[in-house]
Amino acid sequence: MQTALGDGEDGRRELELALGERINALVSATRALSERSAAHFHAELQPAAFHIARWLYAFGPARPSVIAEAVGMDRSSTSTLIAKMRSLGLLDSSPAPDDRRSIIVQLSEQGRQRVAATLQERGKEFYTRTQDWSNDDLARLTELLGRLTSDRFI
Repeated sequence: MQTALGDGEDGRRELELALGERINALVSATRALSERSAAHFHAELQPAAFHIARWLYAFGPARPSVIAEAVGMDRSSTSTLIAKMRSLGLLDSSPAPDDRRSIIVQLSEQGRQRVAATLQERGKEFYTRTQDWSNDDLARLTELLGRLTSDRFI
């Protein structure tokens, strides 16, 4: 009697390997999309600058140290990128109200427009990949990814 894929220990192992391959493909595709998005945001900046800009777009003004921690970068690299982004007109800064030696950084109007345009481009690419999927397929994938990435496993 032949067993279905996933039945028994060997089937489970095959499924786990296949899942690992699909996750690796997803991570690679995501990295490639992030690189293209960063270049779309501003060709003169490193990809990490787009992560800073996207974080500021989502969460608003903050101290450079808060941004560095939030995006997983060291403070020195973050400060260097923030300085470059300010020189390109993508960020504005002002003294922190509680400590005049510290600054608060926020996206400039140009920075907000560039992030919005870049996110719109990302969305188009994602939509192209899923436009023929049913709502049930999208809901199921969302549910499964939620289970896979839940805090109890990370």
